[in-house]
Amino acid sequence: MKLCDPALFRQECYIGGKWLSGQKTIPVTNPADDTVVGFIPSLGGGETRQAIKSAKDAFPSWSRMTAQKRSQILKRWFAAICDNKNDLAYIMTCEQGKPLAEALAEVLSAAAYIEWFAEEAKRVYGDTIPMSQEGKRIVVLKEPVGVCAAITPWNFPSAMIARKTAPALAAGCTVIVKPSELTPFSALALAELADRAGVPPGVFNVITGPAEEIGSALTESSDVRKVSFSGSTSVGRLLMRNCSDTLKRISLELGGHAPFIVFEDAVIDVAVADAVESKFRNSGQTCVCANRFIIHESAYAEFVEKFVKAVEGQLFVGSGLIADNNQGPLIDIDAIEKLEDQIQDAIQKGARIATGGKRIPGKGLFFEPTVLLDVTSEMKILREETFGPIAPISQFITETEAITMANDSEYGLAAYFYSRDVGRAWRVTEALEYGMVGVNTARLSSEAAPFGGVKMSGIGREGSKYGMDEYLEIKYMCIGGI
Repeated sequence: MKLCDPALFRQECYIGGKWLSGQKTIPVTNPADDTVVGFIPSLGGGETRQAIKSAKDAFPSWSRMTAQKRSQILKRWFAAICDNKNDLAYIMTCEQGKPLAEALAEVLSAAAYIEWFAEEAKRVYGDTIPMSQEGKRIVVLKEPVGVCAAITPWNFPSAMIARKTAPALAAGCTVIVKPSELTPFSALALAELADRAGVPPGVFNVITGPAEEIGSALTESSDVRKVSFSGSTSVGRLLMRNCSDTLKRISLELGGHAPFIVFEDAVIDVAVADAVESKFRNSGQTCVCANRFIIHESAYAEFVEKFVKAVEGQLFVGSGLIADNNQGPLIDIDAIEKLEDQIQDAIQKGARIATGGKRIPGKGLFFEPTVLLDVTSEMKILREETFGPIAPISQFITETEAITMANDSEYGLAAYFYSRDVGRAWRVTEALEYGMVGVNTARLSSEAAPFGGVKMSGIGREGSKYGMDEYLEIKYMCIGGI
Protein backbone atom coordinates (compact mmCIF):
# COMPACT_ATOMS: atom_id res chain seq x y z
CA MET A 1 0.00 0.00 0.00
CA LYS A 2 1.46 3.35 -1.10
CA LEU A 3 1.28 5.58 1.98
CA CYS A 4 3.32 8.55 3.10
CA ASP A 5 3.10 7.08 6.61
CA PRO A 6 3.02 3.25 6.35
CA ALA A 7 2.45 2.99 10.12
CA LEU A 8 -1.16 4.02 9.53
CA PHE A 9 -1.88 0.66 7.93
CA ARG A 10 -2.44 -1.52 10.99
CA GLN A 11 -3.36 -5.19 10.85
CA GLU A 12 -3.87 -5.61 14.60
CA CYS A 13 -6.68 -4.64 16.94
CA TYR A 14 -6.31 -1.83 19.46
CA ILE A 15 -7.37 -2.73 23.01
CA GLY A 16 -6.33 -0.99 26.20
CA GLY A 17 -3.72 1.09 24.39
CA LYS A 18 -1.99 -1.99 22.94
CA TRP A 19 -2.00 -3.59 19.51
CA LEU A 20 -3.28 -7.15 19.59
CA SER A 21 -2.98 -9.90 16.99
CA GLY A 22 -5.02 -13.10 16.79
CA GLN A 23 -4.43 -16.73 15.96
CA LYS A 24 -7.04 -16.51 13.19
CA THR A 25 -7.21 -13.80 10.56
CA ILE A 26 -9.74 -12.52 8.05
CA PRO A 27 -8.65 -11.36 4.57
CA VAL A 28 -9.90 -7.96 3.39
CA THR A 29 -10.26 -7.57 -0.38
CA ASN A 30 -10.53 -4.58 -2.68
CA PRO A 31 -13.94 -4.79 -4.43
CA ALA A 32 -12.49 -3.01 -7.46
CA ASP A 33 -10.11 -5.83 -8.42
CA ASP A 34 -10.57 -8.66 -5.87
CA THR A 35 -6.98 -8.29 -4.60
CA VAL A 36 -6.24 -8.87 -0.91
CA VAL A 37 -5.57 -5.56 0.84
CA GLY A 38 -4.48 -7.14 4.11
CA PHE A 39 -5.54 -9.31 7.04
CA ILE A 40 -7.23 -8.50 10.34
CA PRO A 41 -7.46 -10.52 13.56
CA SER A 42 -10.54 -12.66 13.97
CA LEU A 43 -11.19 -12.05 17.67
CA GLY A 44 -14.16 -13.24 19.67
CA GLY A 45 -15.99 -13.03 22.95
CA GLY A 46 -12.93 -13.32 25.18
CA GLU A 47 -11.11 -10.43 23.54
CA THR A 48 -14.34 -8.41 23.49
CA ARG A 49 -14.69 -8.84 27.24
CA GLN A 50 -11.06 -7.76 27.56
CA ALA A 51 -11.88 -4.59 25.60
CA ILE A 52 -14.93 -3.97 27.80
CA LYS A 53 -12.78 -4.29 30.93
CA SER A 54 -10.20 -1.91 29.49
CA ALA A 55 -12.90 0.64 28.72
CA LYS A 56 -14.49 0.20 32.15
CA ASP A 57 -11.14 0.63 33.91
CA ALA A 58 -10.39 3.78 31.90
CA PHE A 59 -13.81 5.34 32.46
CA PRO A 60 -13.34 6.83 35.97
CA SER A 61 -10.28 8.90 35.10
CA TRP A 62 -11.54 9.90 31.63
CA SER A 63 -14.95 10.96 32.92
CA ARG A 64 -13.41 12.97 35.77
CA MET A 65 -10.99 14.72 33.42
CA THR A 66 -11.99 18.32 32.83
CA ALA A 67 -13.95 18.99 29.68
CA GLN A 68 -11.21 21.39 28.63
CA LYS A 69 -8.59 18.63 28.71
CA ARG A 70 -10.80 16.17 26.83
CA SER A 71 -11.44 18.89 24.28
CA GLN A 72 -7.72 19.47 23.78
CA ILE A 73 -7.09 15.76 23.19
CA LEU A 74 -9.93 15.55 20.66
CA LYS A 75 -8.56 18.61 18.86
CA ARG A 76 -5.18 16.91 18.57
CA TRP A 77 -6.95 13.87 17.10
CA PHE A 78 -8.75 16.16 14.64
CA ALA A 79 -5.43 17.76 13.61
CA ALA A 80 -3.77 14.37 13.16
CA ILE A 81 -6.59 13.23 10.86
CA CYS A 82 -6.31 16.40 8.78
CA ASP A 83 -2.53 16.03 8.55
CA ASN A 84 -2.90 12.46 7.26
CA LYS A 85 -6.06 12.91 5.19
CA ASN A 86 -4.56 11.68 1.92
CA ASP A 87 -3.27 8.44 3.43
CA LEU A 88 -6.60 7.85 5.17
CA ALA A 89 -8.46 8.42 1.90
CA TYR A 90 -6.16 6.00 0.06
CA ILE A 91 -6.72 3.29 2.69
CA MET A 92 -10.48 3.78 2.41
CA THR A 93 -10.49 3.53 -1.38
CA CYS A 94 -8.42 0.36 -1.29
CA GLU A 95 -10.75 -1.41 1.14
CA GLN A 96 -14.14 0.09 0.26
CA GLY A 97 -13.78 1.07 -3.39
CA LYS A 98 -15.20 4.60 -3.43
CA PRO A 99 -13.35 7.15 -5.60
CA LEU A 100 -10.46 8.96 -3.93
CA ALA A 101 -12.24 12.31 -4.08
CA GLU A 102 -15.23 10.88 -2.20
CA ALA A 103 -12.96 9.13 0.29
CA LEU A 104 -11.10 12.37 0.97
CA ALA A 105 -14.39 14.21 1.49
CA GLU A 106 -15.44 11.54 3.99
CA VAL A 107 -12.18 11.81 5.92
CA LEU A 108 -12.64 15.56 6.22
CA SER A 109 -16.24 15.03 7.31
CA ALA A 110 -15.05 12.63 10.01
CA ALA A 111 -12.54 15.24 11.17
CA ALA A 112 -15.27 17.90 11.25
CA TYR A 113 -17.36 15.77 13.63
CA ILE A 114 -14.40 15.38 15.96
CA GLU A 115 -13.67 19.11 15.92
CA TRP A 116 -17.35 19.95 16.52
CA PHE A 117 -17.66 17.66 19.54
CA ALA A 118 -14.30 18.78 20.91
CA GLU A 119 -15.99 22.16 21.34
CA GLU A 120 -19.27 20.66 22.60
CA ALA A 121 -17.35 18.90 25.39
CA LYS A 122 -17.18 22.30 27.11
CA ARG A 123 -20.90 23.00 26.72
CA VAL A 124 -22.56 20.23 28.71
CA TYR A 125 -24.86 22.42 30.79
CA GLY A 126 -27.19 21.53 33.65
CA ASP A 127 -30.03 23.50 35.25
CA THR A 128 -31.16 25.06 38.51
CA ILE A 129 -34.93 24.76 38.86
CA PRO A 130 -37.13 26.71 41.30
CA MET A 131 -38.53 24.44 44.03
CA SER A 132 -42.12 24.59 45.30
CA GLN A 133 -41.00 23.67 48.83
CA GLU A 134 -39.28 26.25 51.01
CA GLY A 135 -35.62 25.82 51.84
CA LYS A 136 -34.89 23.51 48.91
CA ARG A 137 -33.33 23.80 45.47
CA ILE A 138 -33.40 21.51 42.44
CA VAL A 139 -30.18 21.03 40.52
CA VAL A 140 -29.96 18.98 37.30
CA LEU A 141 -26.60 17.53 36.34
CA LYS A 142 -25.52 15.77 33.17
CA GLU A 143 -23.08 12.88 33.46
CA PRO A 144 -21.53 10.48 30.94
CA VAL A 145 -23.43 7.24 30.32
CA GLY A 146 -20.37 5.02 30.76
CA VAL A 147 -18.81 2.42 28.47
CA CYS A 148 -20.25 2.67 24.94
CA ALA A 149 -20.09 0.32 21.96
CA ALA A 150 -20.12 1.63 18.39
CA ILE A 151 -20.92 -0.90 15.67
CA THR A 152 -20.19 0.74 12.33
CA PRO A 153 -20.93 -0.10 8.67
CA TRP A 154 -18.74 -0.57 5.62
CA ASN A 155 -20.12 2.23 3.43
CA PHE A 156 -18.70 5.13 5.49
CA PRO A 157 -15.92 3.52 7.50
CA SER A 158 -14.44 6.76 8.89
CA ALA A 159 -17.37 9.16 9.16
CA MET A 160 -19.59 6.71 11.05
CA ILE A 161 -16.90 6.08 13.64
CA ALA A 162 -16.30 9.79 14.18
CA ARG A 163 -20.02 10.57 14.36
CA LYS A 164 -20.50 8.01 17.12
CA THR A 165 -17.29 8.16 19.11
CA ALA A 166 -16.57 11.90 19.10
CA PRO A 167 -19.66 12.83 21.17
CA ALA A 168 -19.12 9.82 23.43
CA LEU A 169 -15.52 10.82 24.15
CA ALA A 170 -16.45 14.48 24.52
CA ALA A 171 -19.12 13.56 27.09
CA GLY A 172 -16.61 11.54 29.10
CA CYS A 173 -17.55 8.03 27.95
CA THR A 174 -15.11 5.36 26.85
CA VAL A 175 -15.76 3.44 23.65
CA ILE A 176 -15.31 0.11 21.89
CA VAL A 177 -15.57 0.22 18.11
CA LYS A 178 -16.58 -2.84 16.11
CA PRO A 179 -16.03 -1.90 12.43
CA SER A 180 -17.27 -3.94 9.51
CA GLU A 181 -14.88 -6.75 8.62
CA LEU A 182 -15.16 -5.51 5.02
CA THR A 183 -13.61 -2.11 5.83
CA PRO A 184 -11.62 -2.35 9.07
CA PHE A 185 -8.41 -0.56 8.12
CA SER A 186 -9.92 2.92 8.28
CA ALA A 187 -10.95 2.24 11.89
CA LEU A 188 -7.54 0.93 12.81
CA ALA A 189 -5.85 3.96 11.22
CA LEU A 190 -8.08 6.23 13.31
CA ALA A 191 -7.02 4.27 16.41
CA GLU A 192 -3.36 4.81 15.51
CA LEU A 193 -3.97 8.56 15.25
CA ALA A 194 -6.00 8.62 18.47
CA ASP A 195 -3.04 7.00 20.23
CA ARG A 196 -0.68 9.61 18.81
CA ALA A 197 -3.06 12.37 19.88
CA GLY A 198 -2.85 11.26 23.49
CA VAL A 199 -6.16 9.46 23.97
CA PRO A 200 -5.44 7.44 27.15
CA PRO A 201 -5.26 3.63 27.03
CA GLY A 202 -8.66 1.98 27.23
CA VAL A 203 -10.59 5.09 26.25
CA PHE A 204 -10.76 4.21 22.54
CA ASN A 205 -10.68 0.55 21.51
CA VAL A 206 -11.12 -1.19 18.15
CA ILE A 207 -11.87 -4.91 17.83
CA THR A 208 -12.38 -6.97 14.68
CA GLY A 209 -13.86 -10.40 14.11
CA PRO A 210 -17.17 -12.20 13.66
CA ALA A 211 -20.01 -9.71 14.12
CA GLU A 212 -22.34 -12.15 15.89
CA GLU A 213 -19.82 -13.21 18.55
CA ILE A 214 -18.51 -9.72 19.26
CA GLY A 215 -21.98 -8.19 19.12
CA SER A 216 -23.33 -10.76 21.59
CA ALA A 217 -20.55 -10.03 24.07
CA LEU A 218 -21.18 -6.30 23.82
CA THR A 219 -24.96 -6.52 24.20
CA GLU A 220 -24.86 -9.10 27.02
CA SER A 221 -22.39 -7.20 29.19
CA SER A 222 -23.92 -5.10 31.96
CA ASP A 223 -20.75 -2.98 31.90
CA VAL A 224 -21.63 -1.67 28.42
CA ARG A 225 -24.24 1.02 29.03
CA LYS A 226 -24.86 2.23 25.48
CA VAL A 227 -24.83 0.68 21.99
CA SER A 228 -24.85 2.75 18.82
CA PHE A 229 -25.35 0.93 15.54
CA SER A 230 -25.55 1.90 11.88
CA GLY A 231 -26.65 -0.75 9.41
CA SER A 232 -29.62 -2.78 8.29
CA THR A 233 -33.00 -2.66 9.98
CA SER A 234 -32.98 -6.43 10.51
CA VAL A 235 -29.72 -6.30 12.47
CA GLY A 236 -30.93 -3.23 14.35
CA ARG A 237 -33.99 -5.13 15.54
CA LEU A 238 -31.79 -8.00 16.72
CA LEU A 239 -29.48 -5.67 18.64
CA MET A 240 -32.44 -3.92 20.25
CA ARG A 241 -33.79 -7.26 21.47
CA ASN A 242 -30.37 -8.32 22.74
CA CYS A 243 -29.90 -5.04 24.63
CA SER A 244 -33.23 -5.37 26.44
CA ASP A 245 -32.03 -7.72 29.17
CA THR A 246 -29.55 -5.13 30.46
CA LEU A 247 -31.73 -2.12 29.58
CA LYS A 248 -28.97 -0.37 27.65
CA ARG A 249 -29.27 2.97 25.96
CA ILE A 250 -29.43 2.34 22.21
CA SER A 251 -29.11 4.44 19.08
CA LEU A 252 -30.03 2.91 15.73
CA GLU A 253 -29.34 4.49 12.34
CA LEU A 254 -30.90 1.97 9.99
CA GLY A 255 -32.19 1.63 6.45
CA GLY A 256 -33.55 4.36 4.23
CA HIS A 257 -35.67 4.59 1.08
CA ALA A 258 -35.53 8.29 0.34
CA PRO A 259 -38.12 9.82 -2.00
CA PHE A 260 -36.98 12.58 -4.37
CA ILE A 261 -40.01 14.66 -5.40
CA VAL A 262 -39.93 17.18 -8.23
CA PHE A 263 -42.95 19.49 -8.36
CA GLU A 264 -44.14 21.30 -11.48
CA ASP A 265 -42.62 24.64 -10.36
CA ALA A 266 -39.16 23.23 -9.60
CA VAL A 267 -35.98 24.42 -11.28
CA ILE A 268 -35.42 21.26 -13.31
CA ASP A 269 -31.71 21.77 -13.97
CA VAL A 270 -31.05 22.10 -10.23
CA ALA A 271 -33.17 19.05 -9.46
CA VAL A 272 -31.38 16.97 -12.11
CA ALA A 273 -27.91 17.95 -10.88
CA ASP A 274 -28.83 17.15 -7.27
CA ALA A 275 -30.54 13.91 -8.31
CA VAL A 276 -27.37 12.64 -9.98
CA GLU A 277 -25.22 13.63 -7.02
CA SER A 278 -27.57 12.15 -4.43
CA LYS A 279 -28.43 8.90 -6.20
CA PHE A 280 -24.96 7.96 -7.39
CA ARG A 281 -22.82 9.09 -4.47
CA ASN A 282 -20.78 6.08 -3.34
CA SER A 283 -22.40 4.20 -6.24
CA GLY A 284 -25.78 4.48 -4.53
CA GLN A 285 -24.52 2.75 -1.38
CA THR A 286 -25.75 5.29 1.15
CA CYS A 287 -28.73 5.23 3.49
CA VAL A 288 -29.77 8.78 2.58
CA CYS A 289 -29.34 8.63 -1.18
CA ALA A 290 -32.39 9.26 -3.39
CA ASN A 291 -34.02 5.88 -3.93
CA ARG A 292 -37.41 6.75 -5.46
CA PHE A 293 -37.88 9.56 -7.98
CA ILE A 294 -41.42 10.96 -7.93
CA ILE A 295 -41.84 13.51 -10.74
CA HIS A 296 -44.85 15.69 -11.57
CA GLU A 297 -46.41 14.65 -14.87
CA SER A 298 -45.81 18.08 -16.43
CA ALA A 299 -42.08 17.96 -15.57
CA TYR A 300 -41.57 14.26 -16.21
CA ALA A 301 -40.41 14.37 -19.85
CA GLU A 302 -37.93 17.19 -19.30
CA PHE A 303 -36.57 15.69 -16.09
CA VAL A 304 -36.12 12.23 -17.61
CA GLU A 305 -34.40 13.55 -20.74
CA LYS A 306 -31.91 15.68 -18.80
CA PHE A 307 -31.38 13.10 -16.06
CA VAL A 308 -30.61 10.25 -18.47
CA LYS A 309 -28.27 12.52 -20.42
CA ALA A 310 -26.41 13.46 -17.23
CA VAL A 311 -26.13 9.85 -16.10
CA GLU A 312 -24.72 8.77 -19.46
CA GLY A 313 -22.37 11.74 -19.82
CA GLN A 314 -21.13 12.48 -16.31
CA LEU A 315 -20.67 9.10 -14.59
CA PHE A 316 -17.52 7.04 -15.17
CA VAL A 317 -17.26 3.57 -13.66
CA GLY A 318 -13.98 2.00 -12.57
CA SER A 319 -11.31 1.81 -9.91
CA GLY A 320 -11.54 4.63 -7.40
CA LEU A 321 -7.77 5.05 -7.58
CA ILE A 322 -8.06 6.40 -11.16
CA ALA A 323 -8.74 10.12 -11.05
CA ASP A 324 -11.43 10.36 -13.77
CA ASN A 325 -13.64 7.65 -12.27
CA ASN A 326 -16.49 8.79 -10.05
CA GLN A 327 -18.36 5.47 -9.75
CA GLY A 328 -16.63 2.74 -7.81
CA PRO A 329 -17.57 -0.91 -7.27
CA LEU A 330 -20.36 -2.44 -5.24
CA ILE A 331 -19.21 -3.91 -1.94
CA ASP A 332 -19.86 -7.61 -2.67
CA ILE A 333 -21.53 -10.04 -5.06
CA ASP A 334 -24.73 -10.10 -2.98
CA ALA A 335 -25.18 -6.40 -3.73
CA ILE A 336 -24.86 -7.05 -7.47
CA GLU A 337 -27.37 -9.89 -7.37
CA LYS A 338 -29.88 -7.78 -5.43
CA LEU A 339 -29.75 -5.11 -8.14
CA GLU A 340 -30.25 -7.69 -10.87
CA ASP A 341 -33.23 -9.14 -9.02
CA GLN A 342 -34.85 -5.72 -8.58
CA ILE A 343 -34.37 -4.83 -12.25
CA GLN A 344 -35.72 -8.18 -13.49
CA ASP A 345 -38.76 -7.83 -11.23
CA ALA A 346 -39.42 -4.28 -12.43
CA ILE A 347 -39.15 -5.22 -16.12
CA GLN A 348 -41.50 -8.17 -15.67
CA LYS A 349 -44.05 -5.78 -14.16
CA GLY A 350 -43.82 -3.18 -16.93
CA ALA A 351 -40.83 -0.93 -16.24
CA ARG A 352 -38.43 0.14 -19.00
CA ILE A 353 -34.66 0.60 -18.87
CA ALA A 354 -33.64 4.05 -20.12
CA THR A 355 -29.93 3.44 -19.62
CA GLY A 356 -27.66 0.87 -17.94
CA GLY A 357 -29.13 -2.20 -16.32
CA LYS A 358 -26.22 -4.66 -16.30
CA ARG A 359 -23.18 -5.67 -14.31
CA ILE A 360 -19.88 -4.82 -16.00
CA PRO A 361 -17.88 -7.93 -16.93
CA GLY A 362 -14.30 -8.48 -15.82
CA LYS A 363 -12.56 -8.01 -12.50
CA GLY A 364 -14.28 -6.07 -9.79
CA LEU A 365 -17.88 -5.64 -8.69
CA PHE A 366 -19.02 -2.92 -11.06
CA PHE A 367 -22.56 -2.17 -12.20
CA GLU A 368 -23.81 0.26 -14.83
CA PRO A 369 -25.55 3.41 -13.55
CA THR A 370 -29.16 2.61 -14.35
CA VAL A 371 -32.40 4.54 -14.90
CA LEU A 372 -35.76 2.75 -14.83
CA LEU A 373 -38.93 4.36 -16.19
CA ASP A 374 -42.64 3.64 -15.64
CA VAL A 375 -41.99 2.27 -12.17
CA THR A 376 -45.05 1.39 -10.08
CA SER A 377 -45.69 0.61 -6.44
CA GLU A 378 -46.00 -3.18 -6.79
CA MET A 379 -42.37 -3.47 -7.95
CA LYS A 380 -39.71 -4.59 -5.45
CA ILE A 381 -37.54 -1.58 -6.13
CA LEU A 382 -40.18 0.71 -4.61
CA ARG A 383 -40.62 -1.54 -1.57
CA GLU A 384 -37.00 -2.48 -0.77
CA GLU A 385 -33.94 -0.37 -0.08
CA THR A 386 -31.77 -0.60 -3.20
CA PHE A 387 -28.23 0.32 -2.05
CA GLY A 388 -26.91 0.55 -5.57
CA PRO A 389 -26.79 2.74 -8.71
CA ILE A 390 -30.41 2.34 -9.88
CA ALA A 391 -32.79 5.30 -10.22
CA PRO A 392 -36.47 4.26 -10.52
CA ILE A 393 -38.76 7.05 -11.78
CA SER A 394 -42.53 7.40 -11.26
CA GLN A 395 -45.09 10.14 -11.98
CA PHE A 396 -47.68 11.98 -9.88
CA ILE A 397 -50.39 14.57 -10.49
CA THR A 398 -51.35 16.23 -7.18
CA GLU A 399 -49.39 17.33 -4.14
CA THR A 400 -51.41 14.97 -1.96
CA GLU A 401 -50.57 12.07 -4.27
CA ALA A 402 -46.86 12.87 -4.09
CA ILE A 403 -46.91 12.93 -0.30
CA THR A 404 -48.83 9.65 -0.17
CA MET A 405 -46.34 7.99 -2.52
CA ALA A 406 -43.39 9.33 -0.54
CA ASN A 407 -44.79 8.14 2.80
CA ASP A 408 -45.66 4.69 1.44
CA SER A 409 -42.61 3.07 3.00
CA GLU A 410 -41.65 1.48 6.29
CA TYR A 411 -38.55 3.69 6.28
CA GLY A 412 -38.35 7.31 7.38
CA LEU A 413 -34.77 8.53 7.22
CA ALA A 414 -34.36 11.22 4.53
CA ALA A 415 -36.61 12.81 1.90
CA TYR A 416 -36.05 15.49 -0.74
CA PHE A 417 -38.34 17.70 -2.77
CA TYR A 418 -38.01 20.57 -5.20
CA SER A 419 -40.41 23.52 -5.43
CA ARG A 420 -40.25 27.32 -5.49
CA ASP A 421 -43.53 27.64 -3.54
CA VAL A 422 -42.74 28.74 0.05
CA GLY A 423 -46.08 27.58 1.37
CA ARG A 424 -45.59 24.17 -0.20
CA ALA A 425 -42.12 23.97 1.34
CA TRP A 426 -43.67 24.09 4.82
CA ARG A 427 -46.71 21.96 4.01
CA VAL A 428 -44.82 19.12 2.39
CA THR A 429 -42.00 19.13 4.95
CA GLU A 430 -44.47 18.78 7.78
CA ALA A 431 -46.46 16.07 5.96
CA LEU A 432 -43.45 13.88 5.12
CA GLU A 433 -42.83 11.10 7.65
CA TYR A 434 -39.05 11.46 7.70
CA GLY A 435 -36.43 12.55 10.20
CA MET A 436 -34.61 14.74 7.67
CA VAL A 437 -36.01 16.70 4.72
CA GLY A 438 -34.04 18.53 2.04
CA VAL A 439 -35.95 21.31 0.27
CA ASN A 440 -34.27 22.28 -3.00
CA THR A 441 -31.11 20.54 -1.84
CA ALA A 442 -29.91 16.96 -1.55
CA ARG A 443 -27.01 17.68 0.79
CA LEU A 444 -28.16 17.04 4.34
CA SER A 445 -25.22 15.77 6.35
CA SER A 446 -23.44 18.21 8.63
CA GLU A 447 -21.74 17.91 11.98
CA ALA A 448 -23.97 20.77 13.17
CA ALA A 449 -27.26 19.02 12.23
CA PRO A 450 -29.12 16.15 13.95
CA PHE A 451 -28.89 13.05 11.72
CA GLY A 452 -31.48 10.31 12.16
CA GLY A 453 -34.84 8.92 11.15
CA VAL A 454 -38.26 7.68 12.23
CA LYS A 455 -40.28 4.50 11.70
CA MET A 456 -38.02 1.59 10.69
CA SER A 457 -35.10 3.93 10.03
CA GLY A 458 -34.07 4.00 13.64
CA ILE A 459 -33.92 5.66 17.03
CA GLY A 460 -31.90 8.65 18.22
CA ARG A 461 -29.87 11.39 16.57
CA GLU A 462 -26.20 11.80 15.70
CA GLY A 463 -24.36 15.07 15.19
CA SER A 464 -25.21 18.54 16.55
CA LYS A 465 -25.82 19.47 20.17
CA TYR A 466 -28.55 16.81 20.23
CA GLY A 467 -25.93 14.16 19.51
CA MET A 468 -24.29 14.87 22.86
CA ASP A 469 -27.50 14.06 24.73
CA GLU A 470 -27.32 10.46 23.44
CA TYR A 471 -24.25 9.92 25.67
CA LEU A 472 -25.37 11.79 28.79
CA GLU A 473 -27.52 10.78 31.74
CA ILE A 474 -29.56 13.34 33.67
CA LYS A 475 -29.13 13.34 37.44
CA TYR A 476 -31.51 15.29 39.66
CA MET A 477 -30.17 16.59 42.97
CA CYS A 478 -32.51 18.06 45.58
CA ILE A 479 -30.72 20.26 48.15
CA GLY A 480 -32.45 20.96 51.43
CA GLY A 481 -31.59 23.02 54.49
CA ILE A 482 -31.11 26.25 52.53
